[in-house]
Amino acid sequence: MGDMLWAPPADVRERSRIGGYLRWLREHRGLDFADYDALWRWSTTDLDAFWRSVWDHFEVIAHTPPTATLAERGMPGARWFPGATLNYAENVLRMPGRVDDDPVVIAHGQTRPPVTLTAGELREQVRRVSAGLRRLGITAGDRVAAYAPNIPETYVLLLATASLGAVFSSCAPEFGTRSVTDRWQQIEPTVLVAVDGYRYGDKPVDRRAEVAAIRAALPSLRHTVSIPYLDPLATPPDGALGWAELAAPTDEPSTFTPVPFDHPLYVLYSSGTTGLPKPIVHGHGGILLEHLKMLALHHDLGPADRFFWFTTTGWMMWNFLVSGPAVGATIVLFDGNPGHPDLGGLWRLAAETGTTYFGTSAPFLLACRKAGLVPREIADLSALRGVGSTGAPLPAEGFHWVYDTVGDHLQLQSLSGGTDVCTGFVGGVPLLPVYAGEIACRALGAKVEARSADGTPVIGELGELVITEPMPSMPVGFWNDTDGVRYAEAYFDVYPGVWRHGDWITINERGGCVITGRSDATLNRGGVRLGTAEFYSVVEGLDEVLDSVVVHLEDDEGGAGELLLFVVLAEGLTLDDAMRATICRELRTALSPRHVPDEIHQVRAVPRTLSAKKLEVPVKKILTGTPVDQAAAKGALANPESLTAFATFAQSRTSA
Repeated sequence: MGDMLWAPPADVRERSRIGGYLRWLREHRGLDFADYDALWRWSTTDLDAFWRSVWDHFEVIAHTPPTATLAERGMPGARWFPGATLNYAENVLRMPGRVDDDPVVIAHGQTRPPVTLTAGELREQVRRVSAGLRRLGITAGDRVAAYAPNIPETYVLLLATASLGAVFSSCAPEFGTRSVTDRWQQIEPTVLVAVDGYRYGDKPVDRRAEVAAIRAALPSLRHTVSIPYLDPLATPPDGALGWAELAAPTDEPSTFTPVPFDHPLYVLYSSGTTGLPKPIVHGHGGILLEHLKMLALHHDLGPADRFFWFTTTGWMMWNFLVSGPAVGATIVLFDGNPGHPDLGGLWRLAAETGTTYFGTSAPFLLACRKAGLVPREIADLSALRGVGSTGAPLPAEGFHWVYDTVGDHLQLQSLSGGTDVCTGFVGGVPLLPVYAGEIACRALGAKVEARSADGTPVIGELGELVITEPMPSMPVGFWNDTDGVRYAEAYFDVYPGVWRHGDWITINERGGCVITGRSDATLNRGGVRLGTAEFYSVVEGLDEVLDSVVVHLEDDEGGAGELLLFVVLAEGLTLDDAMRATICRELRTALSPRHVPDEIHQVRAVPRTLSAKKLEVPVKKILTGTPVDQAAAKGALANPESLTAFATFAQSRTSA
């Protein structure tokens, strides 16, 4: 059991938004809950009452009311709020608790000076861009694609697209041409909005050639709009409009097209590390309800908050972040290299912008720890009251580092979820304490269980993460998957009627959760399943090791197989037998003799996706003879050249 690092204040129910929600339930529904566990159990058993309470409590703007809450409960195929029509953008732009002059978007980056939009300016820009898209012939159902970073224009474009009932899709401009076309050829966009380039740290990155190649590969495009981001004086390429033309002044009034609850809002993509990325379609209503619930009740965000998450437009955390104004929060956007000029940059940004909730990835927090950074010594973080961590499991030492060096007064929320649901289904909540190395709870309305190998739910044991009741933000479906076969195969082929997520999870007696890595990257030694996260926590805890990846090559004849560990060492260090012995000793002591690798090798880099996830499965495929091009889609990687070392290693083993 981890150490308790933070406890809710005695008056948490008076001060938090979830406390306000509990009072509302007592007053309007006659329901009283003694603690979070009781509230969670109700939210995952009486789905109708819980999700209708979210709709009513947050006063969702609807054009026609729903005829029911949940018409069909089975998965896949649950039908939420039939008959309702609404618009995601209209609900976000309501910005409860904010007046026209309040800043609601604060954008910093390494390409241009900071930009701030007030509530009035954001509404005005969305009105103009909506009118501009209408002039280009965009109507409900058309696709609008953004090859653009985390800047106000991309956000305005999302809201303008949604306001028309059209469908938005974004790729971060660091994505290579192939990665982008693999995604967008599937959805056939009509309009492409693209930047000319960007700066990453002090390095200019020209993207005009990539934009030209993307345009050539998308025969569905009727219009291209260029944002002069790298060079503000640049003229649009041939046949393209400028952003200023799209956002030109107009007398057209602000309108929002009412669409059904499950009408497509945007298409997100699985990381696409193997095969074509899955085009995951999310709906207006499901995303709105899920984000209202999560941002207000779990993250405790409201009109007094400035909400930051370090993300690019190619990761679902961007879609999560930009729903912030729906609960009244100001969002802080950042585009650039988070390590420039040093790892203190984002912490100084938090101080400068008055950020109250700082979201990032576990690898970023662990990199800061490894660098010996003490954020509170380099930045005034007195406004900060929440830190969020996702993207990978955060080990206990990461929790201790946050409380030792960032602040002991704040609530650290480690969360896990996915692009598939565009949220976290396990995370934190103001009502519960924080224990080192542990995700505090299962989120409201998320019936998460751990399943043993024979399919029975287990407590206190490692199991497969499943969700046994539908959530409104589960995908509407996959694009072009009219019979739903690909969708059913992705989540429901192992346990019919139950969502299998593909992670290992342990849920303890008090409802706390520990995620220990992907179930498809499991290390299975002598019948004992080992998650990779525990492994990395020990290996990367060594000062000499900067990064690592571990794979288990099974033995076809049922033997123990081979456990191979690859490490990236600090500059100037070379892996020798003494270092190997140290790593083995640490793993044996901290975990078990079964965790000691058969071989340890040094590599220059661990392959990672653009959202910083390690590519264990593609590495394993390469080591078992799959050609690199078939094992991983290079354009989805932050460092595709890193795969070469594994291919070379595989060849040397084969010839040996």
